[in-house]
Order: sequence, then C-alpha cells, then structure tokens
Amino acid sequence: MIKKRWKRIAAYVLCAVMLTSVITGCGDENSFGTKVVLTTGFAKDEIFRIETSSCKLPELMVYLTTIQNRYENVYGEEIWKTKADGVTLEENVKNIALAQIAQIKTMNLMAEKYEVELSDEEEARAENAAKAYYETLGKREIELLGVSEKTIRALYKEFARAEKMYQYTIKDINPEISDDEARTITVQHILIKTYALDGTGKKIEYTEEAKQDAYRRALEALSQAKEDEDFDALIRKYSEDDKSTYSFGKGEMEESFETAAFNLGTGEISDVVETEFGYHIIKCINTFDREETDANKIKIVEQRREEAFGQEYDAYVETLTRNLNEELWNTVNFIHDEEVTTQNFFEIYTEYFGS
Repeated sequence: MIKKRWKRIAAYVLCAVMLTSVITGCGDENSFGTKVVLTTGFAKDEIFRIETSSCKLPELMVYLTTIQNRYENVYGEEIWKTKADGVTLEENVKNIALAQIAQIKTMNLMAEKYEVELSDEEEARAENAAKAYYETLGKREIELLGVSEKTIRALYKEFARAEKMYQYTIKDINPEISDDEARTITVQHILIKTYALDGTGKKIEYTEEAKQDAYRRALEALSQAKEDEDFDALIRKYSEDDKSTYSFGKGEMEESFETAAFNLGTGEISDVVETEFGYHIIKCINTFDREETDANKIKIVEQRREEAFGQEYDAYVETLTRNLNEELWNTVNFIHDEEVTTQNFFEIYTEYFGS
C-alpha cells in the first residue's frame, strides 16, 4: 500500500498521539495545559480518575487484551520484540489502550455536561451486547481479566454514549465540498521497491548499491513504457506492489507521487518518481472519477467533522484534572495465557450499534 495510513479507533477517536495526552504525563501540565496529579488514595484496582469518572483495572484489561490479541492474531507473538526509539511495541499498545479508555471516560463527562443520554432502546442494545460478549469468555479469561457481565455492560454503555456525544457535537457541521477539492483520479503504477521487510515486518532500507540497481530497473521499465509497450504487461513483469491501480484524492498519497499523478493527462506516463517505498512509473487512467469523487466528498466531510469535534474536545480537556495511579499502572502487563484469546469486544459492539 502507498496510501497514507489513517488509524481510527472509532469514528470519533482522534490520533493516538493526542489520545495519550488525555491521561498520561510526567510534569505538572501537558500540551493541553491540563493539570496532571499523581496521588495516593485510589481504590485497590483504580487506574485513574478524571474529575468524577473512574477507571478500574478490569475495564482497562478488556481494552488492552483485545488490542494485544488482535495484534498477535495478525503478526504472531514475535511482534512484541519490535522497538521504536527504544520503546517496545508492548509499551506503546499499553499507552494506546489507556488513552482510548480515557477518551471514552472524558466523552462521557462531556455527555453529562450537554445532557446527552442513551435512550431506553440504546440501553437495551448495550445490555444485549454485553451479554453476547460475556458469553464468549471462558472461565480462565473471566478470571484473568477480572471482569463481570456488569463491567462489560458499563463499558458498552460508555462507548455508546461517547459515540452519541460525538454525533451531537458534529450534527450541524455539513460543509459544501466542490468537485475540484474532492477530485479523485485513477492511476496504474509500477513500483520497484527500495526496502525489504524483516521477520517482524520492520522496513530495512536497501544498501546504496541495491538502490542503484532498483533505479536501473525502474529506468528500464520506463523506457519500455514510453515506447508504448503494454503497461499491464510491464506491471506484471516489473512491479513489486500487490496492487496496480489506485483511485485517490488530494492529500491521500505521498506528496511526490500525488504531485506527479495529478499533473498527468489521461493516458500519460510519468518519469520515475521516488517515494519512501521506492521508484514508481505512473500512468493516468482517468483524471476525474465521478463515483470516487462523490465518495471522497463524504470522506472530506467526515474529516471536517472530526476536526471540529477535536477542537471542542481539546477545549474541554483543558478544564479537567486527571489523577493517575502510577504505582498500579506500572504493574500492568499483557496476559500471556493460551486460554485468553478474546479479541471481539469492538466487533460485538458494532453488531449491536452499527458501524
């Protein structure tokens, strides 16, 4: 894939970097100017408090274990050996889980402020979802997570109320998006990579010699493309991307790729374009895709709504005092037990509340 990777915990969740500042911090103030207080006086299993809202260890463990098992299901347990800037992936995932549940708690405080409540029907859906999820847990999972059906029910209700708070915040935001702003084009490309992947999926950049060889092959492919050879055949012969055709709008691709693509007319072929993935030869298939452009308008509207929510959320967070039980937090670790495989907490929520 060469598209920018946008990660969303849910429709209303902002980027993980912002999320971690909701509750964690080691100074008196974080980037939001909100006071972070590390205190004693917590309940035995209380991880943090944000104003009147409290998070208990079993609640956090549902989030953390769900994320852990989803990673392991895709990448295997070896993934936890990965480090970035000296920080293990396990530590990063812990922070994401903490930040995720902290934002849900914060959004429920916002909901109280704006008197946003679940309807009886939504309450019933949360209860049914909790029952369905709890029935998927084995005895060992219940024991190690420390959860009850009541805990799960409370988590689902908070999740639903947070989502409702997001919808309440963005309900009047309906910007007009022009065709030009949302214009989506379709291209084919040949990719000659300048990196390999190790056993953990980490990128290993080519040596200078290997990179020069990749560039030579890219020039070779370009020469044949300029001589009107069948581009599909050249893709099969040269390309190292598992996908040959992309439809995208502005701001979705790496800048060099996007600039070259948007400057092409239908049927035109670019020179060699370098990105973080390697060398590309791009052929424009369509300079304006009506269907994709309309779909991109919807996406841009959602981005504008998220930005508007983020502004209101940030302003609200600045008013809050957070208390982190640092001693307990430092003892939190992944559960490594072959009987603990649960990973469908969010999927079951979606089954009952929709996407």
